[in-house]
Amino acid sequence: MAAKKRAASVGAGAVAAGMAAKDNAYVQRLIEDEELRQNLITAYKSARNAYGRMSNGKGPTAALNDKKTQKQLREAANSLKEAADSLRSARRPKRRGRGLMLIVVGVGLAFVLSEGLRKKALDTLFGAEEEFEYTSPTTPSSSSSSSGSATTAGATS
Repeated sequence: MAAKKRAASVGAGAVAAGMAAKDNAYVQRLIEDEELRQNLITAYKSARNAYGRMSNGKGPTAALNDKKTQKQLREAANSLKEAADSLRSARRPKRRGRGLMLIVVGVGLAFVLSEGLRKKALDTLFGAEEEFEYTSPTTPSSSSSSSGSATTAGATS
C-alpha cells in the first residue's frame, strides 16, 4: 500500500512538472527553435572535449598552453552566448504585437464599413460641419443687365 501511495505522489509530481514545463517560455523556445538546440549541443560537445583534454593529465594548465583546448573552450563559450541571447528574446511575448495589429485592423475596418462612425470621428477631430446657403451679393438684376448692354453697344459704334 505504501508503494502505491509513493507511486501516486511521484506520478502527480511528474504531471505537475510536465504542466509547468509546458507553460514555460524557455522550454517552448527550446522545443521550437532548432538553432537554439544546435547551439546548446555544440556548447556541450565543445566543453566535454575541452574537459577531456584537460583531464588527460595536463590539468588546468592545458587551458593556458594548449591551442586546441582554447579553441574548444572559445567555441563552447560562443555557443552558450548565442543560446543565452536567443533565450533572452523568448522572455518577451510576441503576441503583444499581434494584439496591437488586430486592434488597428479592427478600427480601420470599422471606419471603412461605418459611415456614421466616420462622420462622428471627423466631427470630433475637426468640429461639426456647418450647413449654410450661399447667396451672391453681386448677382445682377435682369432689367439692369439688358439696359447696360444697349448703352455699351451704342457707345462702341
